[in-house]
Amino acid sequence: MERIYLGMGSNLADPAEQLRSAVDALAHLPCTTLVGVSAFYQSDSLLPGQPRYTNAVAALDSTLAPLELLDALQAIENDQGRERLERWGPRTLDLDILLFGDRLIDEPRLKVPHYHMQERAFVLYPLAELAPESLRLADGRTLADLLAACPFVGLERITSN
Repeated sequence: MERIYLGMGSNLADPAEQLRSAVDALAHLPCTTLVGVSAFYQSDSLLPGQPRYTNAVAALDSTLAPLELLDALQAIENDQGRERLERWGPRTLDLDILLFGDRLIDEPRLKVPHYHMQERAFVLYPLAELAPESLRLADGRTLADLLAACPFVGLERITSN
């Protein structure tokens, strides 16, 4: 089993309900245990003119291989109406593998640690609810260092789980 952290986001079709449905689907993945889910947070879209996002982080323990998990996550996204019309466009659900154990993954379909996560408060602060600040990423950075460099700006904590 490896500990995996997933970023979850939605800004269409009742985003909080989209995340709750995703959590239920994650709990039913084969060879996987849902360990925890952060509170939900709202933040502005990275692109102007889009609805606000609701985000969270989930922790899983799994024996699935990285690309097997990616395929399962994309199936959940598709089941919840995800359409890939434009990069960073509005979406019913986005599930991203942030960390996969202590692995560095550089595949055409998957980069882990997730690119730009160090710049995204809507990823780091929910992650900190589930992982110790002493967590060391496969590339050597610690969660504490990432948090120190990324202020809690533009986030609104909307639920606790």
